Amino acid sequence: MIFSDKLNQNISQNQSLLFVGLDPNPEMMPGRYSSEDIIDGLWDWLQFIIAETADFVCAYKPTLGFYEALGIPGLQLLQKTLAAIPSHIPIILDAKHSDLNTSTIFAKTVFTQWGVDAITLSPYTGQDHVAPFLVYPDKAVFILCSTSNPGAEALQQYPTRESPLYLQVVQESKNWGTPEQLGLEVGTTDAEVLARIRQVAPERIIMARSIWAEGGNLSRILEVGLNTDGNGLLIPVPQDMLASANLSHEIQSLRSEINQVRDITLRDVSSCSVWLPDVSTVKQHPLHDLILQLYDIDCIMFGNFVQASGAVFPYYIDLRKIISNPQVFNQVLSGYENIVKNLTFDRLAGIPYGSLPTATGLALRLNCPMIFPRKEVKAHGTRRLIEGNFHPGEVVVVVDDILISGKSVMEGADKLKSAGLNVHDIVVFIDHEQGVKDKLQANGYRGHAVLTISEITSVLHQAGRINDEQFLALTAE
Repeated sequence: MIFSDKLNQNISQNQSLLFVGLDPNPEMMPGRYSSEDIIDGLWDWLQFIIAETADFVCAYKPTLGFYEALGIPGLQLLQKTLAAIPSHIPIILDAKHSDLNTSTIFAKTVFTQWGVDAITLSPYTGQDHVAPFLVYPDKAVFILCSTSNPGAEALQQYPTRESPLYLQVVQESKNWGTPEQLGLEVGTTDAEVLARIRQVAPERIIMARSIWAEGGNLSRILEVGLNTDGNGLLIPVPQDMLASANLSHEIQSLRSEINQVRDITLRDVSSCSVWLPDVSTVKQHPLHDLILQLYDIDCIMFGNFVQASGAVFPYYIDLRKIISNPQVFNQVLSGYENIVKNLTFDRLAGIPYGSLPTATGLALRLNCPMIFPRKEVKAHGTRRLIEGNFHPGEVVVVVDDILISGKSVMEGADKLKSAGLNVHDIVVFIDHEQGVKDKLQANGYRGHAVLTISEITSVLHQAGRINDEQFLALTAE
């Protein structure tokens, strides 16, 4: 199970956004656990914390530094602590790892040997540092983008408060991994810092820190930190609460308080639109946010564009850009997946060249084999028309990006059929409409589309991204 699913399952099951720091800090250890052997005392305390909180939290977060400070016995204590955590509860190792040279071996150790589900990383060395951790598709990383200690302000607020470094970290890290694999760690006592980060990264899980400092406002933290579904924000259990002999009772009370504020916040937020105040969220298109993101990153442009067919359209759609934007690419794949998973087939086939990345990502998601028909047959080597392994008689679903005339996708499907494969379904991301699906059906294919051009133009017009003149030009097509 991937980290995000495991986390969401526990949030739902325990009705909790709380996570617990499992930190063997001798200075915080209650006196009742005093022992001649400090490791024994810490172990008893950690066992108590796990037993008292397992039914009321969504995750545990052991801090590696506390265990390292205790030497070899501390690392042995870490192993025992990890083993004591119920297997269904995700573990986020707070490592703040930042060394580029040891990233690969450290990722292997924490994910395959220690069995943790996620890790915190420092962003300063960039994507090169994070990449070795992202090769584990069922794991996740949290990028540290903000801390609350006063000494960090000069760096994190640089060069100006209007355009601070911590927001640049958020913006850049969004390109390193999908929302399922990459979250953000935000330590702050200022709810407005959290609000700015949520605005830049509405799709990311945020692990909050330092929110219980004097003057903190839980209602405001939840208001600005939760995503539109009322999730996406992990709240720490106050460290001093973990010393309480009545921990179970106190954490349940805290959970209830958070959930009450969360419910009120959600009711308030639901009365207005996320994007523009004149957009009704009640009748909002299910892919509303994705459509706007595609427009904002110039995958959808307006003007007079000559298409491959020679026709001139008042718009141009370039889905090749999505491969450079992981969070958008991830949402596009989800759109395809919702259609393809309900079809019967043996293999997926992408049409060169635009849909090959999409078909590859979809094949990985669905754990199914992929092939593709060549655009041209090489004059050397095997001279194969179809790349990949297959057996005649198998059923293939064809994946393409946009359906304008249907010519290229049917040519690809015909190549597959000439090799003895069966093609019944063609799935595209955008259908230009104009009766192209009927044309496919007349040639023996069922056409499916994640979106139609009329749905896209309607959302863009409703959200104010295009004006009345552009909307009328598009709908006149």
